Amino acid sequence: MEEGTTKEVVIAKLYSLEDEEDSNYTASNLIRRILSLFKNVRPGSDLTHFQLPPHFNIPRSQLQCYGEMVYSFGGQDLLGQCNGGDRQIERLKSVVTWNISTLRPLIFGMAPYNPVLGETHHVSHGNIHVLVEQVSHHPPVTASTVVPRFRGAYMEAEVKGKRTLKLLNRGETYEMNSPNLVMRFLPVTRAYWAGKVRIKCLENDLEAELHLATDSLMGIRGNDRSIKGKIYDSSSGKKLYEIYGHWDTTVMAKDLKNGKLEVMYNATENLTGLKTPIVKDLKEVGERESTAVWSQVSKAIMEQDWEKARAAKTALEEIERESRREKEASGKTWVPRHFSVVRHGKDWSCSPLHPTISHAPITVPHL
Repeated sequence: MEEGTTKEVVIAKLYSLEDEEDSNYTASNLIRRILSLFKNVRPGSDLTHFQLPPHFNIPRSQLQCYGEMVYSFGGQDLLGQCNGGDRQIERLKSVVTWNISTLRPLIFGMAPYNPVLGETHHVSHGNIHVLVEQVSHHPPVTASTVVPRFRGAYMEAEVKGKRTLKLLNRGETYEMNSPNLVMRFLPVTRAYWAGKVRIKCLENDLEAELHLATDSLMGIRGNDRSIKGKIYDSSSGKKLYEIYGHWDTTVMAKDLKNGKLEVMYNATENLTGLKTPIVKDLKEVGERESTAVWSQVSKAIMEQDWEKARAAKTALEEIERESRREKEASGKTWVPRHFSVVRHGKDWSCSPLHPTISHAPITVPHL
């Protein structure tokens, strides 16, 4: 941000289950225009470097999307409940419930901005303080790596890496992977999560396995939000709970010891009535904050001024390219501000530099 300019923060309304029919996010002739983008892209190609025009961007950065999985919820604080159970199995169930709650509705054919190097997103919701940082641009790494590939009839984004949830006063660490994002063009247009998610407590033998799939018949009818899974003892293989349902409605858990059924997750309670964050202290908002970095682009997209959006996005990308050229010429190595990053071949390990996170200048308003 140049000296003398006025800092601006633009935060678009959150997208939730209530907004799935919102036409504001739908580009005209969407399927034809999407396929035209890929006419020179061969099936199996890595799309990491592929640049979308702003017509296909939702007005938010990928960092915001990651952060929203944690700080945007309409009901109870499911993350905070992970620490509440007295028994290990209760805490694992809570971790599984929170993991399911991070699955959010997808907008077919639309994607967030690819974050710039050093971009951050810092938001507070009550006692939850979220801080996300982009630690690599090529490949794009934000605690995990998103690698999109074009498959001809569909595009699949493989989210590599793992999430780590630590319950410090319990001495427990839970590791989990992420599902893949699928954008299918034929026979009908759809966007959904797919794949297998494993959730493992490193300090005991308890483990959960979730399968995200579609109930549709040959991709035409059905629900793309089916979820099935189990909680089991990894040493013996004994199943303790069966999990089934749909993450956009209700997910059930069946105790195999006594046959008791319970509602494990209610999406209506968690994914409706989402509050869009607001700026409480503009002076404290960092210059690399996502909502400030992309403010001009987001504002133009929300106003549907596509020429202005394209110009703002191009200008920002050129600034970032010039910054990378200068660093390469000077031999300087960029170092993340908030995380320690270690690379092992194709794998990345990110750890926070500080044990706590301060209250953010951007907050989710109370009811």
